[in-house]
Amino acid sequence: MRECIILAGGMGTRLQSVVADLPKCMAPINGRPFLLYIFEWLKKHDFDRIILSLGYKSESIIDFLNDHTWPFEIVPVIEKEPLGTGGAMALALQQCKGLQVFIMNGDTFFDIDPDEFLEYHLQSNAELTIAAKPLTDYNRYGSLLCNSEGRITGFTEKRQTTEGIINGGIYLLDVNSSVLSGREGRFSFETDIMEKEYPVRQFFAYPDNGYFIDIGIPEDYRKAEIDFKKLFG
Repeated sequence: MRECIILAGGMGTRLQSVVADLPKCMAPINGRPFLLYIFEWLKKHDFDRIILSLGYKSESIIDFLNDHTWPFEIVPVIEKEPLGTGGAMALALQQCKGLQVFIMNGDTFFDIDPDEFLEYHLQSNAELTIAAKPLTDYNRYGSLLCNSEGRITGFTEKRQTTEGIINGGIYLLDVNSSVLSGREGRFSFETDIMEKEYPVRQFFAYPDNGYFIDIGIPEDYRKAEIDFKKLFG
């Protein structure tokens, strides 16, 4: 079984100037919700089960799901209150049935090879593996620091960077891992787990040069509209 958690509870505050009052994952890209492109990617790569973590305006996403048929099982998990990325993951993990789960953001598209990603995760004996995008000349993202084996040794803040790798917003986690075990309530996966616990845990980065876009700001939202015409026809 190939499972994926999609974190789709974001408000899209920075996109209000170009997108109406919608969750970020429902932002229309060439007339189609961004989430639909993620679903097409999941179908292409033979995912069987999707756990959809919802919060802000979840009813609009539920309506969208009910208006279509899908080639995989979709399990909505709705937050009663905002839980942050970590709390949302912990809640969604309770619905997982497989051994490993892919986790991705509902406002990011990263065209990795999931088979190679999983193989890397297993061979590294990692507790968590982050899909990392190599970039040059950037300042919007912080960077991942790794040793020669790919184990994460640090994180840098956002700054002008000539060359590095960034968190591409896709993770692999063993469902029964202790990384999120026993955690509940609101917390950030990025700051409360990754950036605090990497020194004592087996966190690895998997670099992939696949196409990457984060539609969190208007400039990249418009770029997605151009790029997706070529990527998805």
